[in-house]
Amino acid sequence: MDLACDCHTHVIGAAASYPMVADRHYTPGPVSAAQLRRHLEQTGMARVVIVQPSVYGTDNRCLLDALADMDGRARGIAVIDDGFTSAQVRALHDGGVRGVRVNLESAGLHDIGAAERALAAVAAQVADLGWHVQLYAAHGVIAALAPRLAALPCPVVLDHFAMAPWSPEAAAALAGLLRSGRVHLKLSAPYRLAAPEDAARWAQALCREVPSALLWGSDWPHTARAPGKAAHEVSPYRPIGPGRLLDDLARWLPTPELRQAVLADNPDRLYWR
Repeated sequence: MDLACDCHTHVIGAAASYPMVADRHYTPGPVSAAQLRRHLEQTGMARVVIVQPSVYGTDNRCLLDALADMDGRARGIAVIDDGFTSAQVRALHDGGVRGVRVNLESAGLHDIGAAERALAAVAAQVADLGWHVQLYAAHGVIAALAPRLAALPCPVVLDHFAMAPWSPEAAAALAGLLRSGRVHLKLSAPYRLAAPEDAARWAQALCREVPSALLWGSDWPHTARAPGKAAHEVSPYRPIGPGRLLDDLARWLPTPELRQAVLADNPDRLYWR
């Protein structure tokens, strides 16, 4: 599939060149753009979205360098704050960035008012560029924010199945939000769900109801804070190979039509147009 896209990956640079923030919650080892290209070959993906990891805060230099290394095959999701000027945001756009991430989950932030203000502020910064806001938050936060998400001045992408525990009622509510046409969801990182086995049921239900709102991401290289590791100790990546990812894809997107929509058409509209 010529335009198949992995919509959620990370690149981690050498610590000497790309220092991590002091208040990070985990420490990943280096993983390069060359390794990312190998991952794409192994999974049959032509395009990729590289997401700024929380360990770099708002220093997007590693992201921009990785995008430059990908020869036009990649788009980026940056992290910014209210100190970024319009010129700085435009420079990110010129470097291949097409969205901005609001990561509440890694920091354990569940204050609904603060989340609403953060989303509104960042959406106002990037809407004129045609970007979207990528939201990583606990499901309870997303559910509380749902009435406001579709009203933001730019689209929203929900990470990792919206972190939602499975139930028919939750599926109906989430499908209703996605039908707005303003909110998308990534089928990604089932291991981040409270019950990873729910991923297949989520994929089946959402593919039936709102395939035009779905994206797929591998979450490569599968970051984690290993049990017993301090925040500043390097944690190994989860041992998830391409075979497992392809097995998930076969279960979640069982028809050529679904694979075309979720892997190619939807990301092409969101990241490349």
